[in-house]
Amino acid sequence: MSVRQFVHVEPVWASYFLACAGHAAAAVVDPVGDIKPYQAVGEATATRIRYVIDTHLHADHVSSARELAAATGADYVLFSEAKVAFPFRGARDGEVLDLGNVKIKVLHTPGHTPEHISLLVTDRTRGEEPWFVLTGHTLMVGDLGRTELASSAEVGARDLFRSVQRLKSLPDYLEVLPGAYSGSVCGRSLSGKPTSTIGFEKRHNRSFRLEDEAEFVRAMTADIPPPPPEAATVRAINSGRTTVNA
Repeated sequence: MSVRQFVHVEPVWASYFLACAGHAAAAVVDPVGDIKPYQAVGEATATRIRYVIDTHLHADHVSSARELAAATGADYVLFSEAKVAFPFRGARDGEVLDLGNVKIKVLHTPGHTPEHISLLVTDRTRGEEPWFVLTGHTLMVGDLGRTELASSAEVGARDLFRSVQRLKSLPDYLEVLPGAYSGSVCGRSLSGKPTSTIGFEKRHNRSFRLEDEAEFVRAMTADIPPPPPEAATVRAINSGRTTVNA
């Protein structure tokens, strides 16, 4: 499997290119900005982009996923219950997106937003066990995603608590590839290191460690930082309910 992490500065963001060389099939997760770099990696690896996936409807930047999907003929993928004003491929919890030897299992992990998904990735040429999980803004290195951008902070926190239990049940060795790192407005105590493991986060991520739901909700709803600029408008653009020039 070919894996490329794109680390962006404006906005502070991470996106991913995954490919199975043997089947010449690829997926791009959470693209932002110019779509040409993603297309260039597809050309360099001689793979066709089959899926373009947004882990959630973003509030801190305008996604370029639909543009990339249209340019490449890929399916644009969101969680099946995402509330948007355009057609998309709805991925259900537990569904597997097939890239040949590379399998991407969809995990519904709401909390940061109601439609948020994480992606559990297996490379069958390496083994039958999953290799890493793309966690978007659910689990990041050092903290968890804020919970009030698409629901009330408390409702989001309760949803996130259940999502955290699901992620904690994954193997400790599993690599965590998040959607943001230090400097992002979507978390509070984020590390500048844009990768980790489930086991390391269990040990060193204070929010991820909390076992009591009430304590977790109190922690996630305290000292919430200012929202991203124009967060509601950006999320509306990404859901197709308004346009960039509106």
